[in-house]
Amino acid sequence: MLSALLTFAAEEAHHGGDKTAFYAAGGALAVWAVLVSGLGVAKHETFPSGSSGKAGIMAITTLLVLAAMVTAITTS
Repeated sequence: MLSALLTFAAEEAHHGGDKTAFYAAGGALAVWAVLVSGLGVAKHETFPSGSSGKAGIMAITTLLVLAAMVTAITTS
């Protein structure tokens, strides 16, 4: 099983394009998710404060998800 995975990874690295943009967008999304969840756990009674805070978090999350999706499609 491991050898098949390594073979697939080697073939993909040889044939695949530059996926740096996807890794950056996906990494930013992952960091954002950990940050938002950590703040939500720590300040669950007041986080996010007000409707503008909720809208801001949703907007940033939407942009990061779209960036990850677009870069996943364009770098494949």
